[in-house]
Amino acid sequence: QVQLVESGGGLVQAGGSLRLSCAASGRTFSSYCMGWFRQAPGKEREFVAGISWSGSTTYYANSVKGRFTISRDNAENTVYLQMSSLKPEDTAVYYCAADPSGSFHQHAMDYWGKGTLVTVSS
Repeated sequence: QVQLVESGGGLVQAGGSLRLSCAASGRTFSSYCMGWFRQAPGKEREFVAGISWSGSTTYYANSVKGRFTISRDNAENTVYLQMSSLKPEDTAVYYCAADPSGSFHQHAMDYWGKGTLVTVSS
């Protein structure tokens, strides 16, 4: 069993930065790939970024490539999402999820956090 708790969301102006954290409980954290997803108002949840269990491989949606960076600290059971050059269209609830397969398909996630809200003002 893995419990995930996101933090770090808030209100930021366009062009600003935020770092999201996702703290995991459970001894199996390091065996999971981890993903960040987001859901904007009135839209479906979408993939944002993913990272392999070792942290050696990362994946990004085209919409955030070059602006967001995913990382993880297995000793601290935490995954991060550094977001820079934020745009109003990045406004969403951001979720972290644990992925046993590395596919980063939403249906394949074993565990989800409850999300943290990021609001980017223009």
